[in-house]
Amino acid sequence: QVQLVESGGGLVQAGASLRVSCAASGRTFSSYAVGWFRQAPGKEREFVAAISWSGGSTYYADSVKGRFTISGGNAKNVVSLQMNSLKPEDTAVYYCAAGRAALGRVLSTAPGAYDYWGQGTQVTVSS
Repeated sequence: QVQLVESGGGLVQAGASLRVSCAASGRTFSSYAVGWFRQAPGKEREFVAAISWSGGSTYYADSVKGRFTISGGNAKNVVSLQMNSLKPEDTAVYYCAAGRAALGRVLSTAPGAYDYWGQGTQVTVSS
């Protein structure tokens, strides 16, 4: 049974850093991409970042480029999202997801390309 379990969310002030992690288990993910998405109240789920399981490719949303770094996968079975210079607009529930169709020359930003999802972890950034 595939499981993705997020951890590391919390409440921080604007400008602070936070690291969320996703522990993956239940299958071999070597042909998968792992993505982070977020959903704020009243808004649609949006793509944040993705990484190929081998770690060779990454892709970021413009809104987080230069502030967030995705890493991990491969032998570690954990994919992390380091979030620096957090802003109040980063407040959301953060979900990790894994998808075989998401792995391509350009990693997919579409939620539908991801087959497995975690339960989410809340990140709140106060102003």
